[in-house]
Amino acid sequence: MRDAASFLRQEYEDLVRQDLDWKLRILGGPSTPWCTVDGKKVLMLCSNNYLGLSNHPKLKAAATEAIKTHGAGSGSVRSIAGTMDLHIELERRLAKFKGAEASLVFQTGFAANAGLIPQLAGKGDLIVSDELNHGSIIDGVRLTPAERRVYGHADADDLAKVLDEAERASPQFRRILIITDGVFSMDGDIAPLDKVSALGAEHGAMVYVDDAHGEGVLGEGGRGIVSHFGLPRDKVHVEMGTFSKAFGVIGGHVSGSSDLVNFAYNKSRTWLLSGSHPPAVVAACIAAVDVLEQEPQLVRNLWDNTTYFKKAMRDLGFDIGRSETPITPVMVGEVAKAKRLSSRLFELGVFALPIVYPVVAQGKARIRTIMNAALTEEDLDIAIGAFETAGKELEILPAKSAA
Repeated sequence: MRDAASFLRQEYEDLVRQDLDWKLRILGGPSTPWCTVDGKKVLMLCSNNYLGLSNHPKLKAAATEAIKTHGAGSGSVRSIAGTMDLHIELERRLAKFKGAEASLVFQTGFAANAGLIPQLAGKGDLIVSDELNHGSIIDGVRLTPAERRVYGHADADDLAKVLDEAERASPQFRRILIITDGVFSMDGDIAPLDKVSALGAEHGAMVYVDDAHGEGVLGEGGRGIVSHFGLPRDKVHVEMGTFSKAFGVIGGHVSGSSDLVNFAYNKSRTWLLSGSHPPAVVAACIAAVDVLEQEPQLVRNLWDNTTYFKKAMRDLGFDIGRSETPITPVMVGEVAKAKRLSSRLFELGVFALPIVYPVVAQGKARIRTIMNAALTEEDLDIAIGAFETAGKELEILPAKSAA
C-alpha cells in the first residue's frame, strides 16, 4: 500500500541533515529595539518593522478603539458583507499618501501578487521578470499561462535586450507585463525603476513594481520607490506594497489608476475569496499612514542609523554586498558558518537570523540585518561590537581586522 504522508517527515529530516531547516524563535512581547526572544533579552536586528510602528502608541490606541466601535471581525469577505467604512477610509488615505488615483487593500502582500498577476497576463501575453524577484512574484507568474522571460538582476540593458528579442520572435503579444521588486529583500539594492519604466513605455508594456521594502524607506516621507524616482503615475501602472513592514501592521495593497483598482477587486480571487481585515488591523493601518505624514523624522532617523551602521561594518572589513537601503546583508558564504555566526550573535545579545539556500543561492549565505528608526547610537555600537567579536572568533573578518 502507498504511504500517503511518509514524505512529510522524510523531506523535513532531509532539510535537518543539510542544516537548511528553519528553527523558529519565539518573541515574548512587542517588536521593539530591545525585546525578549526565547526568554532572552536581545537587540532586535532582523525585523521588517523599519520605523518601529508596530508598537507605536497611536496605532495601539486606534486598534483598541476600533474594536469598541466595529467589533473583533468583519464577518465576511470584502465582496459580500465584509467591506466596512474603515476599509474604504484606509484605501482613500493610502491613495492620497501614494499620490495615486486609487488604492486597494489585499489580505497580505503575497495575496496581492498571487491574486493580481495571473489576471494581468494570460495566454498570448508576455511577462518579463527580474531574476531575483520575490517568491510571491514568482508564484504569481507561475499561475499564468503567459510566456515568461527573465532578465539579469537590476540590469536595464539586459531587460531591453530581452524585450527586443521577445518582440522580434513573437511580435503579436497581446500584452507585455514587466515586473520587478523595488527594493530587493535579500541584498538591499534598488531596482532602476526609472529605466525600467522608460523601457515599458517604449514597448507599450505595463510596469508592475513590488515596493514592499521601499515603503516607509524611500521617497518623500517614505512614500516609496515611485516617489523616490519622481516618476509619473502613467509610467508605473501597478505599485504593490504591504502594511506588514514599515507600516508595522499586516496586509497588502496596490495603488494606481481607478481602472486598475476596479479591475483588481473584480478579478483577483485572493481578494474576492478571503475574509477582510478585522477592524483593529484596518484602524492601525490608517494610524500608520497618519504617523508617516505627521512624524517625518522617523524616516530620517532610519537613514541616519543605516548610514552609521553600514560605515562601521565596512570599516571593520565585513562584506555587506551592494546594499543601498536599511537592509544590510553581512555576507558569509557557507551555510554552517552563517548559522554559527547567528548563534554567537544571539549569545552576545543580538538577534539577527541567517539567510541560506534556497532563499539565496548556494554559497551566498548571509546574516540579513535591518535597521530600525528607534535604535539609538548606543544600540548600534552594541550590535557592531557583537559582530566584531563574533567575526573575529569565526574568522569571517579579514586578517588585518582580526589582528
